[in-house]
Amino acid sequence: MAWLLLFSAGVAEIVFALSLKYNEGFTKLWPSIITMISGGCSFYLLTLAIKTLPLGTAYAVWTGMGAVGVAIIGIFLFKESTDIYRLLSIVLIIAGIIGLKLTDSH
Repeated sequence: MAWLLLFSAGVAEIVFALSLKYNEGFTKLWPSIITMISGGCSFYLLTLAIKTLPLGTAYAVWTGMGAVGVAIIGIFLFKESTDIYRLLSIVLIIAGIIGLKLTDSH
């Protein structure tokens, strides 16, 4: 259950980060509302997950999910770079997330 909460927190973190792009400094109402709600949900779900998961593991997975998710979505939505080193870096973050999950006993 803790990993499901952490995964959900990571998805909410991706929504949070993407909504920052669209709220334009909190000058647009609906994107700003989405930013606040998704940010709050992300933090709340993370706090629930760290009740049973190790803090370092949970935080690394949460931030890694956010970074990978936003980087991948940025490639498609914002035409960000697909340079081989960037893609390799994303793969390495994913490998780290998988490694943390595989070494956790929860």
